[in-house]
Amino acid sequence: MKRIGSLLVIVIVGVALLGWVIISVSRAQTQNCEFFDESGHYVCDEFLAFYIERGGLEIFGYPLTEAYEDPQLGLRVQYFQRARMEWHPDNEMPHKVQLGLLVDELGYDYPRASLEEIPAVPDPNRQYFPVTGHVVAYAFLDYFREKGGVDIFGYPRSELLYEDGYYVQYFQRARMEWHPEDAVGMQVRLTNVGEIYVRRHDINIDPLIIELRQLNATASVRHVVVEQRGMQTVFVYIVDQYENPVEGVDVEGVIRYHNGELVEQACSFGRTDARGFAQCDFDFAGVRPGRKVLIDVTARRDGLTDMAQTFFFLWW
Repeated sequence: MKRIGSLLVIVIVGVALLGWVIISVSRAQTQNCEFFDESGHYVCDEFLAFYIERGGLEIFGYPLTEAYEDPQLGLRVQYFQRARMEWHPDNEMPHKVQLGLLVDELGYDYPRASLEEIPAVPDPNRQYFPVTGHVVAYAFLDYFREKGGVDIFGYPRSELLYEDGYYVQYFQRARMEWHPEDAVGMQVRLTNVGEIYVRRHDINIDPLIIELRQLNATASVRHVVVEQRGMQTVFVYIVDQYENPVEGVDVEGVIRYHNGELVEQACSFGRTDARGFAQCDFDFAGVRPGRKVLIDVTARRDGLTDMAQTFFFLWW
C-alpha cells in the first residue's frame, strides 16, 4: 500500500501556434488517498478514514473497485472484498459512511431461533437480537462486540450453522467463520461477501484481485482406450471458487497399474497456463494389455490443494 498525501497529475498540451499550455490536475490532488498495490485501487477521503478507523484490512479486505456513483442505489459506493461502503451525504456525522447490507441483498435469511434457543436469563456469553430473532454466542459474540457491533456487521441473520467444513453465522453485512486451526485470538474470520456480491451482480472488476480460496481440479486423458504401445496425454484443468481458470498451479501426477505387482511412475505436468491447463505426455510401453491405468493428480498453490483422478484401458 502506498499513502498519497497530495497526488498531482499534470497533463501538458502544447498548442504550437499560440504557445499556450493547458494544465489538468487530477481530482486526487485535493484528496487524502491510499493506493493498494495488491488490488490496484485507491481508497480516498471519507471512505479511507472509515476504513482506517473501523478495522482496515481485517474487516474490509482490499478494495475491489474505485469509488463511483451507483445509479441504481443513487449513492457513491466502493466495493471491498468483505463490504460495500456507501456515502450518505444527508446523514448526520458520523453516519455519512454506511456499510451495505450485502448478506440481506444476497438473500441469506434463515428461520428465527426457537424458544429453546433463546437465553431464558441474562447470559454474558449469549445474546438474543429480537430485531431479527437470532442468538449470537461465545467467540462470534466476542468478535461482534469487539469489532464494531451492529454498525459493522448488522443484526444476525442465522443461528450457528455448519457449512463448507466450518461453523459459520450470517449477519446482515457479514458472514463469520470459525477456524479452529488458527492461533487463539485469530480463529474468527470474515467471508469475502463483497467478492460474492460483485460476482453475482456482474460488477466489473479486475479478476486478478479476487483472493484465491479454493482450487478445483479436473483430469482427463486423450484416449480412454488405447492399443498396446504408444503415447498417452493427461490433461488437467484448474479453476477457482468462481470457476475462473487459475494460472501458476503446480501439478504433479502419479501413474499406477498392475503388471503382476503395483507399478508407479511420476508424470511431470509443471504449472498451469493462463487458461488453467497443464498436460503430461508419457510412454506406456511395458503395460500388459487388458490393464486399467490410473492417473492420480495433485494440484497445489498458495497453501491450497486439490486432487483428481482419471484412467484409461490398454487394449490388445
